[in-house]
Amino acid sequence: MINFTLRQLRYFEALARHGHFGRAAEDCAISQPALSVQIRDLEQALGAELFERAARQVRLSAFGEEFVIRVRDVLRSVDELGDLARAHQSQLQGRLRIGVIPTVAPYLLPAMISDITRANSGLDIHIRESVTPKLLQELHEGRLDTAIVALPVSEPAMQETPIFRENFVLVRPRADEGKPVPSRDRLREMRLLLLEEGHCFRDQALSFCEMGTTRPREILDGSSLSTLVQMVGAGIGVTLIPEIAMPVETRSAEVSVAHFEDPQPSRTIGMIWRKTSPIARQLTEVADIVRLAATRCGCTAG
Repeated sequence: MINFTLRQLRYFEALARHGHFGRAAEDCAISQPALSVQIRDLEQALGAELFERAARQVRLSAFGEEFVIRVRDVLRSVDELGDLARAHQSQLQGRLRIGVIPTVAPYLLPAMISDITRANSGLDIHIRESVTPKLLQELHEGRLDTAIVALPVSEPAMQETPIFRENFVLVRPRADEGKPVPSRDRLREMRLLLLEEGHCFRDQALSFCEMGTTRPREILDGSSLSTLVQMVGAGIGVTLIPEIAMPVETRSAEVSVAHFEDPQPSRTIGMIWRKTSPIARQLTEVADIVRLAATRCGCTAG
């Protein structure tokens, strides 16, 4: 009989995910030598190498590639046993892992976290800010309980619950204040500043401008909405931002804000979680709390 521990499986999964002993050890809150010993013990118990070791990184072996798929299924099932117990409690307790996309997190989190913790005093909230594809992956792997993203995500395994709907606004240099709002055709001719690839808001803006997936010559990339707005203030171009970001990002920039004519570009933000999650009922209640927090931020309920 092969003997290994659940803790060793968690260490293995962390190393497989990070591909680096130091980062995996930090993630697991143990020393790097201790992690190395546990991985070596696991390989000896299995009688097979899980990793190919190089000077600065490690890579899963062929056997490791197969093993990690089953390990993640096991770890997700173990975590769901804990969730099953939590599902029978009157309110959520313990750790709640929430993913949030970057174009929502800075503007919604303060009100949202305050309201959730007030309603669930025993809750330890962990926030993960990342782009939608990464959040979906971590949801599938059981490393997140829920995520706040732009809908739809069209993932059969995920439950989607709308939270709020918001329009996009045009941010131009202060000197353009009062000028007619450009049409889509005119906008395509302007120097358009957008978030770098990987952000769903970038794709939504391109869709509104009917630019498809091609990259026009006059598009410039930025790493955050704040960077884009400051670039506009410096006279480099124009950009689109979601309404929820407008009060924060435009208050200290030399820019003007204009709304498009109807039908205005917009998006729906919602919460998603695995349909198999034992705490689905509690997550629905959390979604209601987040919806009220978003309303206080000036958003229209979804």
